[in-house]
Amino acid sequence: MTLAIQSTGLTKRFGRQVAVNAVDLAVPRGAVYGFLGPNGSGKTTTIRMLLGLIAPSAGGHRLLDEPMPDRAGAVLPRVGALVEGPAFHPYLSGRDNLGRLDAADRTAEARTADARIATALDRVGLTAAAAKKYRNYSLGMKQRLAIAAALLMPRELLILDEPTNGLDPQGTREVRALVAELAAEGATVLLSTHLLAEVEQVCTYVGVMHRGQLVAQESLAQLRADAAPRARVLTDQSAAAALALTALGLTEVSQSAAEASGQLGSIAPEKVVAGLVHEGVPVRGFAVEAPSLEDMFVSLTGEGFDVSA
Repeated sequence: MTLAIQSTGLTKRFGRQVAVNAVDLAVPRGAVYGFLGPNGSGKTTTIRMLLGLIAPSAGGHRLLDEPMPDRAGAVLPRVGALVEGPAFHPYLSGRDNLGRLDAADRTAEARTADARIATALDRVGLTAAAAKKYRNYSLGMKQRLAIAAALLMPRELLILDEPTNGLDPQGTREVRALVAELAAEGATVLLSTHLLAEVEQVCTYVGVMHRGQLVAQESLAQLRADAAPRARVLTDQSAAAALALTALGLTEVSQSAAEASGQLGSIAPEKVVAGLVHEGVPVRGFAVEAPSLEDMFVSLTGEGFDVSA
């Protein structure tokens, strides 16, 4: 498996604070890699190090099999990025802002600039607003323009930090479709996001950050396979059901007024049902449920998508 992004011990300290601690990223070429974590977990700091915007305190990394920052001049033209929100000239139109960015790119051909700018604007749905001044753009339109800027030239690697920030549901769906389209064309996409629906629908690999550390990294399919399914029993004798589940060897058993549940582990579901019946527990319903991505995230970090301490 060849890697588009590879880091070893990537670390960033700000004084005594360790913002990113020995992160070993492995992003396969052609993957859509969901980079997850609560606010403050170190995702954006990691991205800034990957792109050479800040220097790591320790460790190193490679982009597209090139060492960074030594080969930054050769590799960064092959990388498109959106980091920490867009920044453009407020008095210029969307089209003119892209024109200035394109003119500064030494690898871009001036004769094809107009066509490439028009294509990029069309891909993010900004053709109708191309002549509008940036200062009059909504937050969602600004975010779209930033994505267009990353797409001015063909990119082998796209690093997108919260690309749907400020977008309405329709805009979010369009960006999700665009990410899938770019991946289908052969690009590798690292997608930093807090929207689990995005990850579930477009990502093939997942990395989870928590308090500066990478606590999980694998394919989404493997992450699901590794997650422990839960057996859920609907009954009017939930206390008795909980005792029976515990006796059968299920773990993390819980109960409410109308149900009991527990993690199955390697126990066969039919054994659970038989055990409940044997104990005289009336079973109104029984289901085996795979944990949601949110459940898996919480199990890894112990928290939801809020600020890490």
